[in-house]
Amino acid sequence: MCAMKTPGVYIVEKNAFPNSVVEVATAVPAFIGYTAKAMNGNKSLLNKPWRITSMAEFRAYFGEAPKPAFTVIDDPAAASGIRFKEKNYVVKRTDRFSLYYQMLLFYANGGGPCYVVSVGGYADELDKTKMEEGIIPLLKEQEPTMVVIPEAVCLPNAEDCYALQQAMLKHCGYDMQNRFAVLDIYDGYKDRKDPDGDCVSAFRESIGSSLLDYGAVYYPWINTSIVQENEIDFGNLDTEQLKTVLTEEIGASTLPEEKKTQALEYIDKLGSEMDEVASVTLHKVLAQLSPLYRELMKEMRLALNLMPVSAAMAGVYTLTDNTKGVWKAPANASIATAVRPAVNISHEEQEDLNVPLSGKSVNAIRTFTGEGIKVWGARTLDGNSLDWRYINVRRTMIMLEESIKNAARAYVFDPNTANTWVSVRSMISNFLNGIWKRGGLAGATPDDAYSVHVGLGETMTPEDILEGIMRVTVLVAISRPAEFIEITFQQQMQKS
Repeated sequence: MCAMKTPGVYIVEKNAFPNSVVEVATAVPAFIGYTAKAMNGNKSLLNKPWRITSMAEFRAYFGEAPKPAFTVIDDPAAASGIRFKEKNYVVKRTDRFSLYYQMLLFYANGGGPCYVVSVGGYADELDKTKMEEGIIPLLKEQEPTMVVIPEAVCLPNAEDCYALQQAMLKHCGYDMQNRFAVLDIYDGYKDRKDPDGDCVSAFRESIGSSLLDYGAVYYPWINTSIVQENEIDFGNLDTEQLKTVLTEEIGASTLPEEKKTQALEYIDKLGSEMDEVASVTLHKVLAQLSPLYRELMKEMRLALNLMPVSAAMAGVYTLTDNTKGVWKAPANASIATAVRPAVNISHEEQEDLNVPLSGKSVNAIRTFTGEGIKVWGARTLDGNSLDWRYINVRRTMIMLEESIKNAARAYVFDPNTANTWVSVRSMISNFLNGIWKRGGLAGATPDDAYSVHVGLGETMTPEDILEGIMRVTVLVAISRPAEFIEITFQQQMQKS
């Protein structure tokens, strides 16, 4: 108020209401991986977190899908493959870039705003160090609330994957303490009784024991419908190998000699330069003439559509947060574009996933008759903790902490006196009351749901005030999911 030195009328405005707490975003994942490009006009976006809101923006800044490369191997010992005469052809992918397809999976499942950190192009090799360095720029970004690296499971060896996932947990739970890591199981498309070993046990033994409440993992991988038939053709296969196997097939077929000659002429065109129309025509002709060619295309499509589930779960988190709130467990939800889980899990088989002795819970992706594919688990990796057992509890607490912390910045350097304490208490209480009314906190009354404490003799000592420290204690009762529902049946006496 200005000094009153001149006779007149003075207006004095006083704030009637305390500052409000703005709820921070809860579902903004940061994806790290390899892209076709990383450019904004003439400026490079390599190793720079860039915010996008749609797949169209991803294509504009980071380019299109990779051109997957496959090789055909004659492996009689393989458990699966394409049986032809006495041979067993196995299709193997020689590149492992999958971020583009994972982004499609994210947006198909309800994804929204997110950050992308491109650490390299398709001409590079997948490298753990590069992906780990892609986490560092996120230290300066405040908005992301999740970290997802789907290509971690594409690394050549499992040890690099586990080391990268530990770095993700460290970033979320130690460096930032305000975001959540969504992880995948390395080789998660394999059954736990696979001759190569139990992939779930390998994950539990290698992930460590630190900061487990800041991450969750899902098993198994899923078969999707993201990649369509028209997106792959003979160009995805090694030309010489394809010529060899198709020539063998045509030679051993019962086609008339005239048809065989015609088919071999088409096969000879493989590898030659042609326009798009000629390429599509050749692909259709080969598919008509050769059952083996059709099977090879089918195997490639299935291989591309076998995906880890972390990006899909980031989309499920986003959809759940936007429709029901971050306090709703991201479970009992379907996964869009999923055809079937890579491994079928029974009720008994999930027991060790959900409640293991180690406490490292693994959330299951399961199929239910008449209901489809569902996320059937909502636990963090810290399954033995009563505080942080559930994903929604950890993520709700992160939201409350960040929202209140940002709002409290307005009171930095204000007098550490009763008037300020009342304002802070009112601000936080009003915010928590709104969360409670929306169902985010448990309790029949506000007093049962939360309490805010601040003041001399309550949270602070005279020495704290002299040192400029204001201590605020917030107690909240966060709702837990009804993970186990018990219904009791018993007989009663006949009454009439």
